[in-house]
Amino acid sequence: MSDENGTPDTSAGSTAPAGPRPEPLRFFGTTWVHHDDGYPARRVAATAGSLVAVAVSCLMLRFAYQGLQIAESGTFVSLLVVVMFAVCSALAFRHTWDGFAKRPDPERQASLRGLLAIGFVGSLLAYFFRSLAEAPGEKLHRQEYERAREQFARRSTRRSGNPSKKRRHT
Repeated sequence: MSDENGTPDTSAGSTAPAGPRPEPLRFFGTTWVHHDDGYPARRVAATAGSLVAVAVSCLMLRFAYQGLQIAESGTFVSLLVVVMFAVCSALAFRHTWDGFAKRPDPERQASLRGLLAIGFVGSLLAYFFRSLAEAPGEKLHRQEYERAREQFARRSTRRSGNPSKKRRHT
């Protein structure tokens, strides 16, 4: 049972599992923990969806480039636009790929927002290639979840018995 906010209701006799809870991933929820509840189908859908998004994005960029040619803006402007999208896509790919292995710095993320928006094709490609192997971000979340479970286990088994009943050596 849960209340209107979606938090578990422990007052009605049901108990929430002790310890840390896994952080949900976009499109996967918490199915990445045990690879259950449609995880393989979600991975296939995420892979196919990101590849379709890359194809549609490249088609949009092609139309934009044709618009520059129709406007006869010149070869320098056309070359500048192609180089800008290529460099921004490469940087966005690298930034997104690194974000799957470690948490990105929020300040750096905010400062790169414009570059990542221009290089959206690179981010989509990184998502596609990562989803071929795992749910994007699964490795990082699994490491954090396992570390939290180990810390919880150490904390919960550290003390045993009533400390006031211990014999004091004098």
